[in-house]
Amino acid sequence: MMKIQCSDFIRDKIEEMQEFIDRLSGKFERVSILGTDVSGLTFRVSRTGTQLSDYGFKERGFVVRVLKNGHYFEYSFNEWDEIDHLVETFMDAFRANNDLVKEAELNYFDELGGDDQMEYESMETEVKTTLDDLSSAEIMERLTHLRDCVLAIDERILDVVFVINNVHTSKAYTSSLKALSQSYMLTDAMVQVTVKEGNQVQAEMQATSGMKGMEVIDELEKLAQKALNGALELLGAKRMKPGVYDVITAPEVSGLIAHEAFGHGVEMDMFVKNRAKAKDYMGKRVASDLVTMIDGANGVEQVASYLFDDEGTLGHQTVLIKNGILQNGISDRASAYRLGKEPTGNGRRESYERKAYARMTNTYFEKGTSKLDEMIASIQYGFLLEGMFSGMEDPKHWGIQCIIAKAREIVDGKLTGEIYSPVILTGYVPTLLQSISMVSDEIQLSGTGYCGKGHKEWVRVSDGGPYLKAKARLG
Repeated sequence: MMKIQCSDFIRDKIEEMQEFIDRLSGKFERVSILGTDVSGLTFRVSRTGTQLSDYGFKERGFVVRVLKNGHYFEYSFNEWDEIDHLVETFMDAFRANNDLVKEAELNYFDELGGDDQMEYESMETEVKTTLDDLSSAEIMERLTHLRDCVLAIDERILDVVFVINNVHTSKAYTSSLKALSQSYMLTDAMVQVTVKEGNQVQAEMQATSGMKGMEVIDELEKLAQKALNGALELLGAKRMKPGVYDVITAPEVSGLIAHEAFGHGVEMDMFVKNRAKAKDYMGKRVASDLVTMIDGANGVEQVASYLFDDEGTLGHQTVLIKNGILQNGISDRASAYRLGKEPTGNGRRESYERKAYARMTNTYFEKGTSKLDEMIASIQYGFLLEGMFSGMEDPKHWGIQCIIAKAREIVDGKLTGEIYSPVILTGYVPTLLQSISMVSDEIQLSGTGYCGKGHKEWVRVSDGGPYLKAKARLG
């Protein structure tokens, strides 16, 4: 195994970051600085060619946060200058902003909390294979060979696309009470196979992700075969007759429901703005006794796992729902302060240039005790839902819509082989979750996508869970 060490850029700046804090500590009640260095490569191979590019969300820079007379001020920059000049530039920006704050007569903060005890921690993850072991040229050669092998399997294949994102993240957070650092590698890989028969075109994607290295390339052959089989069976898919059915959701669909139902709905900045119904249901039943839902940066190893968030709060494992009862939300420091809560370590930034918001990390249903075969056997007529395209939620009124890739028909406790696609699941969140009657004993998470705050503020997240049996409206 290879340990992923902090980048030279971050490691070389840690002492200077502390000096910067020391220089400003006498001028402000609170001072902190976050340094970020994110780098990586994206490999893409398709029928039409190959492409190697820098990872699209790479960044390198710093953000300073200070508290003065009840007001917080943040300043971001990406060039580390000589300390005297850096402090002078920062103070000039602070004074200009402070004049605007006085004119606007903005509300005051006593504290945002978080840095109230001494904490000195670091994290360096390990992976099996890095780009030091497997060169970019070797990766492209393997992906190209795999593409050619898949294209040769069936004449109905229009295209096969492989994408790998390999990303190294290094971060350091320093304040008068904390010195934190973390370094980890995240890699996700996907394959999409597109097929055509007559006038009908279908596609299926399969993916893997996690705190992994380039060893993910070894998983792609099986994923490609699975994607091809899935795309081909969609060629004979039927249209779903709208109605309410017994359903079993595969882990990726369970994760989509978790993300949309009580992911966005419990981001506590929405509580502050009265934009989430969950605020009024804390301690109340929202799901069946079988349902426990978690959001956590340190409960699993996935693409949203970390030691500390972008405000220097250590990552948590937050129980959102426990045995059907809504227990907690997830928060950044500002929303936690306004609501009189402790921050949960969910203050995340798209980059050092952007504001920290309450954001999901790894959001999932906990596993139960049922076997998938038992769940299928319990259904007289219904569907096994697999794959997903997208989801949408209404935190204020608890509406949910999920677009599912396919539904496998179940009749008299057996899969018939009939496929329906696409499938749209809609409903009222508590009604859906309270209908859950069986939960499988296996759990899977995936995280190949990004989550936005509205139309912006993209961060990596994962979601998942076990197979869930419920009643759902499909169309």
